[in-house]
Order: sequence, then structure tokens, then C-alpha cells
Amino acid sequence: MDGETVSKNFIENIIDEDIREGHTKEVVTRFPPEPNGYLHIGHAKSILLNYGLSEEYNGAFHLRFDDTNPTKEKNEFVDSIQKDVEWLGAKWEGEVRFASDYFPQMYEAAVKLIKKGKAYVSDLNAEQIREYRGTLTEPGKNDPNRDRSVEENLQLFEDMKAGKYEDGSMVLRAKIDMSSSNINMRDPILYRVAHISHHRTGDTWCIYPMYDFAHPIEDAIEGISHSICTLEFEDHRPLYNWVVTELEYEYPPKQIEFSKLYLEHVVTGKRYIKKLVETGIVDGWDDPRLVSLSGLRRRGFTPESIKKFCELVGVTKSQGAVEYPMLEYCIREDLKPKVKRMMAVLDPVKLVIDNYPEDQVEYMDVPNNQENEELGSRKVPFTKELYIEREDFMEEPVKKYFRMFPGNEVRLMSAYFVTCTGCEKDENGNVTVIHGTYDPETRGGNCNTRKVKGTIHWVSATEGKQVKARLYENIVDESKPVYDEETGEVNVNPTSLTEVCAVVEPELLHAEKEDRFQFVRNGYFVADLKDSEEGKPVFNRIVSLKSSFKLPTA
Repeated sequence: MDGETVSKNFIENIIDEDIREGHTKEVVTRFPPEPNGYLHIGHAKSILLNYGLSEEYNGAFHLRFDDTNPTKEKNEFVDSIQKDVEWLGAKWEGEVRFASDYFPQMYEAAVKLIKKGKAYVSDLNAEQIREYRGTLTEPGKNDPNRDRSVEENLQLFEDMKAGKYEDGSMVLRAKIDMSSSNINMRDPILYRVAHISHHRTGDTWCIYPMYDFAHPIEDAIEGISHSICTLEFEDHRPLYNWVVTELEYEYPPKQIEFSKLYLEHVVTGKRYIKKLVETGIVDGWDDPRLVSLSGLRRRGFTPESIKKFCELVGVTKSQGAVEYPMLEYCIREDLKPKVKRMMAVLDPVKLVIDNYPEDQVEYMDVPNNQENEELGSRKVPFTKELYIEREDFMEEPVKKYFRMFPGNEVRLMSAYFVTCTGCEKDENGNVTVIHGTYDPETRGGNCNTRKVKGTIHWVSATEGKQVKARLYENIVDESKPVYDEETGEVNVNPTSLTEVCAVVEPELLHAEKEDRFQFVRNGYFVADLKDSEEGKPVFNRIVSLKSSFKLPTA
């Protein structure tokens, strides 16, 4: 609406001011993951924030891999991250970028700092460097190598690059201030020796830059205007600024920090997920019980639902955890008007309509979504023998039970009124068959002369099809902390996955991978991206239909 006041977050306010004051000509943002694992829901907030800002200000968005640590990085992770960013709808400008693209410039930047007297080579080992660094309450002390000459440092650094030193024997350090109250500024390491093959550059390099040195250089080279990162980098900002200032970039990027997205009762730690994968508790990093983006996609979450979730969480400096039901609320709200509402019976028991013609098949007209008439209707086969949910029959009903029990009449959804006449049981007393009679005058499930309180769904026993359906709960036992303090392992919920053989409408057999549906009264389901085959879909329950979660009121 014209004249409507739009509330902006604090990052937008900073950008607006930078544009007004002429510090920023074009807004350029980036998402810079390290390719050492799969992305999770927390990364989605960063991706959508950075991409959203580039869109809002008609700027550019870069996807760049910070591949400066070859010990943990793999092309497998590069591929999965790229797919996740694409799936969320974030479109990056140009080619995918890599920190390793800039290794030559980073080396030259280090040489420049040495020549300015702002960096030196140290032969202290890791333990000695820690000892010299001091503590939060005590200042550090100068490295014995701190006053080496520029010429000696240049030669030593060149020898490091030439492979003349073993891993851990030499480092290049910035010369800043060993008495700084910020430990990150106490002569941080810029380069280390590491004779490790890199997933992109192979054995070209045996020295690699540290993240805190590489990242501001990458941002500056790419013309990033605002380097937006999470709060744990706030104490690193002075070093970020020192690097871009000492290297004299004409348009230095500005680092801004925001709060991470923490979701309650979920596993996001890479080492914990790796263990769940290795022990076979989950079937991979994309298991639908995980909140990795690939897992959420297999579970059936949509990019739109994740975007809505991130919008509800908001962008602030204050840290706090978010309830998982908020994420479930977002997928329900997204799917409710979009998907067909189909009939599927997950725990079937047979219902025989004794007065229905033996071999007759009628096709009932069933609306696909009562809240969205544009989705139209479909024909569903109705026969003498049906399946209904076992919980929809009770031989001795409890108070206010309006479904099927002897003598009670119910509505079979979009079909007929049926009166239950009794049931058959096996030798253990389990109900095996329910019997009933139908009223032919109530076709379509409507009758003006009488009302029924119970409506249940059904599937033809002869025309329906069997499929595998997976019912998920949280991988974490929510009655306990996420991690066991003594063992360091995840407190796993033993009933996090239940597989059932469901009976579904014939149309559902034609579901393609990632097709989503509401299974009436049972929840929202998706045809699994990985295990579904043509004519043989496997359905994952995305979320149940109801939740106690409510949006907070303003």
C-alpha cells in the first residue's frame, strides 16, 4: 500500500546509511560456506538474508566457498551446498567462486604486509604460541622472532612456499599488539605450512592462509560491500578491519554481525551427524529426520516454508532458541492451500458393506481441496470392500466417540452414510473385519433428512494400492538434552522412524518424486526424493495436521 511504513531490520538501516553517506555504491553480498559438511537450517537464514539484501537493493549476490582448510574439504560437500543454495532460490552472480581462486593474491598480500613491517615469520610451535599469547586477564608477550628484518622474513616466507619446512614448523604472523585486550589481535597467524593436497589446487601450495586473513581479502577482491556474518565473528571484526586497512583496498567491505538461528531439540553439529551416519542410525546426511537442508528437502519442506520461517525468526543481535513447531507451522501454512487432499489408510482394517452389490465399482466425485476450488476434483473408486483406519472403529465406544461402532451411522467421505452392524475377530480378540450397511440415497455423503456426527476416510480394498509410508518423529529424545554429557553422543529417540504399509487411492501410485499431498486426517506427505521409483512411490510424512503452536501476537 502507498504510504505504508515498512519496518526494517538493523542491517538494512546500516546499509541505508552507507548509501546515503556515499560509502556504498552497489550492495554486494555473499554466502561463504566452508565445504566441510552439509548445510543445515541455520545456514538457510544466512543464505536468504544475504540474497534477500542483494535483491532488495538491486545489487549482486555471490556464492563463494572458503576452501582454505584442505584437511576437511571435499567436492562432495561443494556439490551438495551448491544444490541447497539453488533449491532455496538464491541466484548468484557469475560463476561459483572459491577462496582458492585467490591464493596467488593472498600470497602477494602477505608479502606486502611483510614489506610494510606488519608481518613476520615465527618458528614457535603451536604450544609456544599459545603460551606467549597470554590469557583473557593477562597480556601476551612478544614472539622472539618478532623483530626479524624485512629481508629475512621475505626469504623465510618464500622458503615456506617452496616447501622447505615441515608442517607446524613455521607460521607467518601479523605484527599488531601482544597486549591488546582482544586476543584475536595478539599477532594472529596469517599462514601455516601444510603439505596437504587441495581438492582444487592439488599440490600447487604447501602453505595455506588462515580464515581470518583470507576472508577479508576475498571480500575485498570481489567488491563485497557488506560482509554479513554471525555473532561469533564480532570479536574478529577488528582483525578483519586491520587486514583490509593495511592492504589499502580502495573500497573496503564492512563486516556486520547478526544472531545465529538456533532450533531447539535438533542435531546440527557435524561430528554428531557424522556419527549418526556411520553407525547407521540415519541413512545419510540427507536423512529426513535431520535438519540439514537436504534432509528437510527429503522430508518434504518447501523453500517457501523455510523462507517464511526465517522471516518469522527475524534478524537481530539478540541470541535465542526457536521452537521446532514454528518450522512445522510454516510448512503447514504453505501446503494447506496448495496440495491435493487424498485418502490414504495407514493402519488398515477391512470394512465390508454387506448390502452393496458384489462386483460394482462406483467412481465418487471428490474435491481435491475444499479451500482451493481451482484444484478441481477427482474420481475415486468405491466398492463393497473398503479399508478404514483401525482407530476409526471401537466396539465399545468411549464417551464422545462419533466414529464407527455397532449401531452407529457415519459418513464415508464423499460417498455414503454407513451403519455399523458388527465385526469379526481372530482367536486373540483382534478385530479383522467390520460389517455395515449403506443407504443408497446418501450418495455423495449428504442427506437432508438426518445428520451424522462422524466422517471417516476410506480406500477401496480391491482398487486401492499398497505403498510404503514413513512416519517420522524427532531423531532426538525430547525428554532429555540433545547430547548425553557423559558419552557425548546424541540422545536418540528409538521411535523416530516407523514404516507402515499403507493403502492409498490409485492416483497416488503415479506420484512423482517431491510431489506433496495431504493425506486426509493423517498429515502432509511427500514422495521421497531418493527412494521413490516410477509407479512405486515411498511417502514421507512431512508433518501432522495439527499443532499447539501459535504465532505470538504483536
